[in-house]
Amino acid sequence: MQKIILIAVKTGSKKEGYEMLEDGSLKISIKEHPVENKANEAIVRKVAEIYAKPKNKIKIKSGLKSKNKIITIDD
Repeated sequence: MQKIILIAVKTGSKKEGYEMLEDGSLKISIKEHPVENKANEAIVRKVAEIYAKPKNKIKIKSGLKSKNKIITIDD
């Protein structure tokens, strides 16, 4: 079973963190900038940490070059 999560990303933030919104989506702030896929890698790490899943279970389904992403988590 897959869980689908909508994420709004803020890159280049001074502080890392996340906020769970009422609709079940996430707002994530990361320090990395969107250069050489570093921001996407940081998002996968953060989602893995939030949901206590291994990174290889987390995939960015869409939005690789966007601040709004759709992430899937495999069980």
